[in-house]
Parts: sequence; C-alpha cells; structure tokens
Amino acid sequence: MVTIKYDNQGDAISRDVPPDNLALLDAGGNGTERSYTYADIIRLSGAVARGLLKRGLQRGDRVAILSANRAEFLLTFLGTMQAGLVSVPVNWKLPAETVAYIVGDCDAKLVIGDDARLPLAPDSVPKLSFDKDFASLLDEGPFTPFPMKPEEPAMFLYTSGSTGRPKGVVLSHYSHLWAISQRMRRPVPLGQRAIVAAPLYHMNGLAMCQTTFSHGDTVVLLPQFTTRGYVEAAAKHRVAFLTSVPTMIAMMLREGELLARHDLSAVEAVRMGSAPITQSLIDQVRQVFPKAIISNGYGTTEAGPVVFGPHPKGIPQPELSTGYPHPDVQLRLVRDGREVPDEGALEMKCGALMTHYHKLPAKTAEVMTADGYYRTSDVFRRDENGFFYFVGRVDDMFVCGGENIYPGEVEKMLERHPEIHQAAVIPVPDELKGHKPIAFVVKAPGAALDEQAVKTYALANAPAYQHPRRVLFVEEMPLAGTNKIDKRVLAKQIPTGDV
Repeated sequence: MVTIKYDNQGDAISRDVPPDNLALLDAGGNGTERSYTYADIIRLSGAVARGLLKRGLQRGDRVAILSANRAEFLLTFLGTMQAGLVSVPVNWKLPAETVAYIVGDCDAKLVIGDDARLPLAPDSVPKLSFDKDFASLLDEGPFTPFPMKPEEPAMFLYTSGSTGRPKGVVLSHYSHLWAISQRMRRPVPLGQRAIVAAPLYHMNGLAMCQTTFSHGDTVVLLPQFTTRGYVEAAAKHRVAFLTSVPTMIAMMLREGELLARHDLSAVEAVRMGSAPITQSLIDQVRQVFPKAIISNGYGTTEAGPVVFGPHPKGIPQPELSTGYPHPDVQLRLVRDGREVPDEGALEMKCGALMTHYHKLPAKTAEVMTADGYYRTSDVFRRDENGFFYFVGRVDDMFVCGGENIYPGEVEKMLERHPEIHQAAVIPVPDELKGHKPIAFVVKAPGAALDEQAVKTYALANAPAYQHPRRVLFVEEMPLAGTNKIDKRVLAKQIPTGDV
C-alpha cells in the first residue's frame, strides 16, 4: 500500500529534491524558452492561489482554463486547487458554442486563458489573460495550501458522451492524489526529463505533468504537438521519457530525415496511451529507440490513468497488451449481464474513480454499478496469463489520432447544413490516426454540393479531427430491418483505397 503524502492535489509537488532543481522547461511556441525550478513552481502557484482569493473567489468556486500548453496553465491549475477552488481545463478545439456550454455548465466564476483562445469563452463570465493580466494576478507571499477533505472536488474534466454533449467529470482531491501515489517511478537518477505535447485539457498530458512534479523530475512542455517541434525539443533537452498518443509517435516516425538529423539517444522510455497501438508501430519505435522501454497505457477520465501494471509472477508483458490488473484496482469483464473470464466490457473500481458527472445524476447512475464499479464501455480480452488487451468500444465510438469521435455527433452536425438531407459516418482504419471518419451524404433536393464544401462546413462547425476525410454522395441510404441506416452495406461501397 502506497502512502498518500498530501491532502490537496495542487500541493503534490516534490519537496524531496533541492529547491533549485529544474521542474519545468516551457518550450514556448514563439521561440522563447522559460525554465522554472521547484522553488519557482511552489512560489508562483502559491501566488496564483493568493491572487485568486484576493479577487474574492470562495472555496469550491470553479475556474475555467482555456489555453494552449504553457507554464501559466500549470501554475493556474495547481494554484486554483491550492486555494480550495476547482480547476476546469477546457478543450479549446471545440466550437465556441460548446466552450460556452462548458463554462456555463460548470458555473465558472472566472475564465483564465491565452489571448488566442479566450475569445471562445462567453463575455458573461469575467476573463483574465495570461498574456496581459497574469503578472497582476500574482500575489507574492507565503501561502499554505488549503487542507482539503478527500471527497472535495479538485477539478472537472469534460468528456463527450454518446449524445455528443460534454459531461463534467468531477474528480476529488483524493482521486488523483491516489493515482499519483500509485504511479511508480523508474529507478533512474532524479531530474529525468519527460516531454509533454498532448493538450493539458486531456488526462494524458495533465496526469503526466502531475506525476512528474510529484516525483521531482522535469517536464519539457510544448504548446502543442508538431512533428518538428517535438523531435527538436526531445533532442535539444535530452528527454528520457516520451509520453504521447500513438498518432504523435507515428507522425514522428514518418520523418526519417528529421530523425536522422537529431540525437535522440537519451530516450529511455516511450509511453503511448489514449488510443490503440499496432505491432507495426511498436516495431518502428523499437528500431528508432533500441534501448527504450515501450509501454502501452490505458486509462479513462472517469476512473484515472492507473489500471494495469506488471504481472505479479514476473511473466513478460505481451507487447500489444495493456498489462496485468494493478494490485489496487479491481477489474471484471461483463458480457450479457454476467461476469466472464475471457472477453467483455471492462468494469473497474479503484481510488481514482470520479465522484459523479456534474448535474447529471441519471448519466452517473448509468455508468456506476450498485457495487461501485465504473462501466467503461470498453471491450477487453483477457489471456490465459491474466493479461488484458483492448478490443474496442461497446458502442460505435472510434478513436482518430487520440480523439474520441461519435458518428452520431458528426452526422447531426453535417445534417445542419441546409443542402444535406442525410449523413452517415463510418470509421475506416488508418495507419497514422488509428481510424478516420468517412461520410456518406444524401443531398437535399436541388442542392449543388460537392465534397470540398462538406469538408469546409465540417471544419467550420466542429473540431478539426471530426471532419470527414472523404465524402461519398449516394442517392439514398440503405436501410436495415430495423429501418435504421445499414452501415454495413455502406461500408462495402467505400473505395478500396480508402480502407
């Protein structure tokens, strides 16, 4: 059993390293780099906490963060929680209408972000700019983080449900302090560098930063992922730990000339998560990083990033497996309402479980069992040694470049176009993205629509990752016996080169 050292998630910053050790290297998008020691992180996050309280915010108030990755994001994330407030990172890739919904749904008292993304938030809530106002927010001086009860909310992370409407996952201070405490550090000298380019509104990048700070190591933070920026930063800063979604690694591996020009010999570990991986990708990673430990991560927003680990008998983990159940996590596979040993929908119980979905008691009841398990809606297979393998979703959700896409969500968006009568979206395998969406469209009578017009509309009205990579026009949708669109028939009409 691992001891949890803190009661406030914002305070989970190692005091076991010298104060002048490097905690964060912000490799900013404007060509500048800023470094922060552990003393800086503790001082500045405390100054944020003091500044927020000075503005009159009260314990439990929500503060939305709307920004690309940068030091101020992490300082605000930590400082908010230290002040007893609730941090709400917001996905800025969503349309302004959806961002406004999230800000309103969480009852945010303040939105803090960068100048490029802050306009997405509604003007009805006070805004504070990282670029113009951050220095004036800081209130330097001694600060002791508020002692928090285990069940008090620390952060909301919004995830999109099968209806397409974002749901606020309420995570307590205990939930992610537990997760941080369970993530064992590799036996290497203090100060190893981990690169984070995944957006901080996702669990993937956020949890990595929290874990790294709690271990006393160094985060190399990129504003967002670009292949060149990722490779250059990893080489320049001698990064040991690459953490990413598989798409990012796949994009990087395609750039043979770029990789050849940079020394990445410091890389000792590559962790991929948030989407399925392939054997081909693992083989390519091993070729480029021959000494690196490669791991396949799995986690959910609702139940945290700690699910699997090594086999207790030391049996080597198969490469495509997500691992053996963590000793402090209870897992079961369910099919047709009964627990099964081999393949079924994964249900789990652990210390990182969410408290509930914000303002959605019925949705909460749908995903939580009477005996306290979370229904993940992910299908897994278990082998004879107890190792688990991700199979797919219970429903029709698919993953494109680490982003969850629900076909119904995209279809509804497309059908708002006045010249589209019907739309059906189907995922097809893609070596780089995992899957990509293809849309079948029935035009409205008299419409003069072409493929590019549909793509342009999708890009303007939804996150870029949702736009259909191909648009195929049909006279009518084939129907199954239930009078629903028969997507199996449509799938057979997809040109061979697109599959």
